[in-house]
Amino acid sequence: MGLVAGKLPMRLKLIHGFGAVAFGVKDTGFQFFLLFFYSQVMGMDAGLVSLALLCALLIDAVVDPILGNLSDRTYTKWGRRLPWLYAAPIPLAFAWVMMWSPPGGEAPTFLGLLGIAVVVRVLLSACEVPSISLLPEITSDYDERTTLFRFRYISGWLGGILMMVLAYTVFMAGEDGLLDREGYKAWAITGGCLIVISVMGSAWGQHKLVAHLPETKPAPFTIKGCFDEIFEAFRERAFLIFAAGGLAAYVNQGLTFSLTNYLTLYVWRLDTAQMPLLPEGVTALSLYPLALFLSAILMFFVVGPMHKHFGKPKSAAVSALGTVLFTIVPYMALYAGIWPPLDTAISGIALLLLLMVGNTLGIVVLISASSMIAEIVEAYLERTGRRAEGAFYSGNWLIQKCATGLGIFLTGQVLSFISFSRDAAPGEVPDATIASLILFYVFATSVLMCIAAFWLGRFPINREDHEARVSALAAAKN
Repeated sequence: MGLVAGKLPMRLKLIHGFGAVAFGVKDTGFQFFLLFFYSQVMGMDAGLVSLALLCALLIDAVVDPILGNLSDRTYTKWGRRLPWLYAAPIPLAFAWVMMWSPPGGEAPTFLGLLGIAVVVRVLLSACEVPSISLLPEITSDYDERTTLFRFRYISGWLGGILMMVLAYTVFMAGEDGLLDREGYKAWAITGGCLIVISVMGSAWGQHKLVAHLPETKPAPFTIKGCFDEIFEAFRERAFLIFAAGGLAAYVNQGLTFSLTNYLTLYVWRLDTAQMPLLPEGVTALSLYPLALFLSAILMFFVVGPMHKHFGKPKSAAVSALGTVLFTIVPYMALYAGIWPPLDTAISGIALLLLLMVGNTLGIVVLISASSMIAEIVEAYLERTGRRAEGAFYSGNWLIQKCATGLGIFLTGQVLSFISFSRDAAPGEVPDATIASLILFYVFATSVLMCIAAFWLGRFPINREDHEARVSALAAAKN
């Protein structure tokens, strides 16, 4: 049984979700801006940058199970998770700022970029793995878990969108736009402050609820025991099915986010589409974060009813196919010559509306998949007699990070392969290069999200299975 029975109070939903703001700040930085910053601003080769980011993700993915296992085995008066949430965010903030302002103002070496990216990712994991592992401890209710994930995701998206708005309208709003090197440092300092406030604020807000000795003292930590538990987690059939679908969805997420600035600037020219009835200088690119914000709000009201009526597996499958549809429609229209002229308001507005719907469905896929893990926790508990939230969520992060890293890596390699110039201004990239970029993106998204739909739709634990299992575990405990 969870720490809270029945409906969760709104205060708890808000404060638990608030901790995910840090993850949103990191995600926006790594997936939207970092490849662009180091290749287009610092002048590093995009293929080399993407390789460094992939290696950092792979190292972090190996470290994650260790952090999850340590979190599961932490035994203090403040519980298993809180000590991590108080210790990690401040050093994380300092590392985050350093990553966006390399010493000497020069591009780092490959190993220098790899090193700082690893430090940031590991410290972020030390915040996120314990934080999300609290979720199945707080409640065992099928729908309330979805609610907590809704609050986590919307908080993460809002944190990320805030950083995107600040980038486009405050820190990199000058003549050089996203190529303004100095703007990134102040932007990073703001992000570092948000990270500290969100992680420590969320921990403090949940302190009274979760700060107590665990019911049983866990066995001591060992590296062998840590990875044995991870391997055992991967033997859960439900986890393997989740992993197959989640892997495809996360690769698509990494690929899409890392391509965003290239697509919005070089393909759709959103920076030149002036919006009517709005102040001079407000372009479709200025409204791009608003479209993401509205998609997060729309998701918040859509995912709960979908899970109640269709269940998590079907919701994930339908949403994945919908994501494909709304993603490829504008590119097909552009190819067919029926899309409105670029650089116009109608082109920018039409793209943003389609993106908003497609992004909403994409978030539903990820929420559905993440929420499935909470149900796997009880299946594992029933089979082994052990709770291992940290192991399963670190296993999820292992999958997610390897997959998003692969997506970013593919982006960098494709940009190098098609000879995408490092210093080209929007409008100066050859049409053949743009066509190759579009073809790659449309094909990759279509294949990956269809794979995600196939596997996530076959997740074997439904609402009835979960509720029967929770009741059986509660009866056995009594």
